Amino acid sequence: MTRPIRLAVRALILHENRLLLVNAWGGGISDLWCAPGGGAEPHSPLGENLIREIYEETGLTVAVGAPALINEFHDPGRDFHQTDVYFRCEIVKGRLDPDWHDPEGVVTERRFFSREEMEAGKLRFKPDSLPAAAWGDAPLYDPLELIVR
Repeated sequence: MTRPIRLAVRALILHENRLLLVNAWGGGISDLWCAPGGGAEPHSPLGENLIREIYEETGLTVAVGAPALINEFHDPGRDFHQTDVYFRCEIVKGRLDPDWHDPEGVVTERRFFSREEMEAGKLRFKPDSLPAAAWGDAPLYDPLELIVR
């Protein structure tokens, strides 16, 4: 039986022209970075889901703006397919605190990166279109790609 597509929300948070990324692999098992966010809960607006996820993962309070990217990824070996909706967000309260801990223990590290750092090829992140979405003006659709660990 095929599982339904999972819906998640993620934030594009630029601060001093640097993008906030998180390492969301519990126990540091991967060096892959992504935008903060997570699964959307039914019967709750996407923006409220995103505000909750950002606070859990970073300790920051954000204002949610316009959508900027829709990205899909999947793992056919696990019957997994997820669609992420990325929103532009602005920090309205808080700062990154090295002592902050994700209550679910998923996010192990959080950090701001410049576009140059992301495009230098030394940083592993997903989706590939993340810099274009974060620093671009037009909304993007990034079609189905294989999941990466």
